[in-house]
Amino acid sequence: MKAFMDDDFLLASQTSKTLYHEFAASMPIIDYHCHINPAEIARNSRFDNIAQLWFSSDHYKWRLIRANGEKGEGIAGSESADYDQFMAFARALPKAAGNPVYHWTHLELQRYFDCPITLCPDTAEEIWQWCNKKLAGGGFSVREIIRRSHVETIATTDDPADNLEWHRAIREDSSFATKVIPTFRPDGALHIERPGFASYLARIGRAAGIPVKTLDDLYAALEHRISFFCQAGCRASDHGMDTVPFTEHAEARAPGLFQRALAGESLTAEETEAYQTAILLFLGRAYQKRGWVMQLHYGAQRNVNALMHQKFGPDTGYDAISCRDCSRSITALLNCLGASLPKTVLYSLNPNDNAMLASVCGCFMEYGVAGKLQHGSAWWFNDTLHEMEAQMISLASRGLLGGFIGMVTDSRSFLSYTRHEYFRRILCNLLGRWVENGEYPADVPALRQMVQDISYANAKKYFGL
Repeated sequence: MKAFMDDDFLLASQTSKTLYHEFAASMPIIDYHCHINPAEIARNSRFDNIAQLWFSSDHYKWRLIRANGEKGEGIAGSESADYDQFMAFARALPKAAGNPVYHWTHLELQRYFDCPITLCPDTAEEIWQWCNKKLAGGGFSVREIIRRSHVETIATTDDPADNLEWHRAIREDSSFATKVIPTFRPDGALHIERPGFASYLARIGRAAGIPVKTLDDLYAALEHRISFFCQAGCRASDHGMDTVPFTEHAEARAPGLFQRALAGESLTAEETEAYQTAILLFLGRAYQKRGWVMQLHYGAQRNVNALMHQKFGPDTGYDAISCRDCSRSITALLNCLGASLPKTVLYSLNPNDNAMLASVCGCFMEYGVAGKLQHGSAWWFNDTLHEMEAQMISLASRGLLGGFIGMVTDSRSFLSYTRHEYFRRILCNLLGRWVENGEYPADVPALRQMVQDISYANAKKYFGL
């Protein structure tokens, strides 16, 4: 019987072991999409106990606690509440066989705390004391965790109206080597259907110094903020959408729709999509002019439990996968951008979209730009062992696996960098299996190049870092 999570965890062949240990393990990390708070990096925040580090913003763990019939809404702010949350997690975790959180948790214990103990109710008190002693001994400030994780670049997710003061503070601090750059996330300008749309327009207008009264004003404000983000080192945008919209003649209709929404009128779903189409076309052209990457995350049903959304707010673990087909709108949007199409990463939260996305990417490649369209990594509900492997198999079957830009944490947790290790082990095991089965030659130089490119170098080049 193989030992639990030994040095060769997830590596089933000698080839996969060689690929991981000799070529993948030592590569730096480019975390090109995450939700880390830059203020915590600038302040170099510290943690009083393991519960604060684990649960303050990790809805993956909260969901497991809730699934076990206990409260899992995050830290309540006292040491006793922290301990109670930790113990609730310890009661839930042994039931999570097959869930990546089980693996991530023990990778975090092993890599950061040198703790070989498996977490369960019987060991929880020992692990609580072990980890808290390590935390008290130093080496666990936010910046120290990032250094120990060998993170070269972090791209946070930021609103266009943000003044980026924390990014500036980090950039001006020469003692911290990791590059922390913003990502432009203009969801507030896209979601015309939400109640806070008018107040958001006032906010972005103040940031740009442009009162937003018309759609042209909004375009000017967005251009201003894009330039501001450029100066802060931004290399990409990100869009979190339930679906990817496209409506014919959207740009001609959008000014009138904007004025109606600003006057307090409700728009139909089709009118909302027409407005969003116009904004995305405008933004896509602006990104292409600056050499930015456009990331489109779609396929989520957000805040589906209204009672819990009212109680705890967004991003607390009450989202789900959507099954809406938007394959035609994706191709129509990319096609409409034409020569102004920027580098684009397409991510669907629905794993059934894998084959479709891989095939779409192959239709919009460009001479001289390797991998211009990317099928983004399995994310959120899909960054599991089997779904990450399935995404790579789908991509490899329909394109060039060697051009893949690899893993993202998509996380708010500072210990989530172990997910890159998890991904790299899965990648190396997949390639090793193909070699051992005679499906790919035992060409060590080619395999080394592929592993190191997917783990690190492709993302560095793709985002111009």
